Amino acid sequence: MIRVKSKSEIDCMRESGKITRDVLDYLGSKIKVGMTTKELDKLAYDYIISSGATPSFLGYNGFPASICSSIDDVVVHGIPSDNQFIKEGQIVSIDVGVIYNGWQGDAARTFLVGKVSEEKQNLVKVTEECFFNAIRNLRDGSPIGDIGYYVQTHAESHGYGVVRALTGHGIGRDMHEDPSVPNYGKKGTGIRLREGVALAIEPMINAGSYKVTFMPDGWTVKTIDGKPSAHYENTVVITENGVEILTL
Repeated sequence: MIRVKSKSEIDCMRESGKITRDVLDYLGSKIKVGMTTKELDKLAYDYIISSGATPSFLGYNGFPASICSSIDDVVVHGIPSDNQFIKEGQIVSIDVGVIYNGWQGDAARTFLVGKVSEEKQNLVKVTEECFFNAIRNLRDGSPIGDIGYYVQTHAESHGYGVVRALTGHGIGRDMHEDPSVPNYGKKGTGIRLREGVALAIEPMINAGSYKVTFMPDGWTVKTIDGKPSAHYENTVVITENGVEILTL
């Protein structure tokens, strides 16, 4: 069931969205060569707690950390580790969720570490563009298939693969609500979105094949060909004439 949020509920989601945005901005200012992904996770945890919020991911279905830290060919759900050191030239995707006064915020960014190849720079840039292409014409009454259509057409025009095994999702009091939001699809198809529907829209774009493989740890997802992947996500709410981005 798709849950339409009231104006007062959207006000609450704005607050959780601001904290989510601020955590990512903070981590982006701190990430550097030589630090571990576990250090990033600790920074995120401390920031979220100091903001009066709770990390959404910590303990979610057994996930052991406050952020997902996914480096280079890891698409999503990388587990922070004391043994994983960030290196020059890597791209690091950080996905974070917070709960504030019972409401969720969810967003992701892919950060460039030091001198990064042109290939990786372009991948990160196009992935972000995919998100903004997807929401450009989105409004009350839009078919949900339009989101995936605009992500897919932009990514594939650059020769990139659009991950199909994972999708965006509805969001509210729960991290994952209906509907699923694929990053591929046909324009004009699917359910019609209504004002007050909140979504986490999250293009996951691979430099090579769209296919992925799931690691034995039960969380980490990698590209099947070892090529890099980028991730860009925001929580948005559908309005009468467009969308409001709650995590930007």
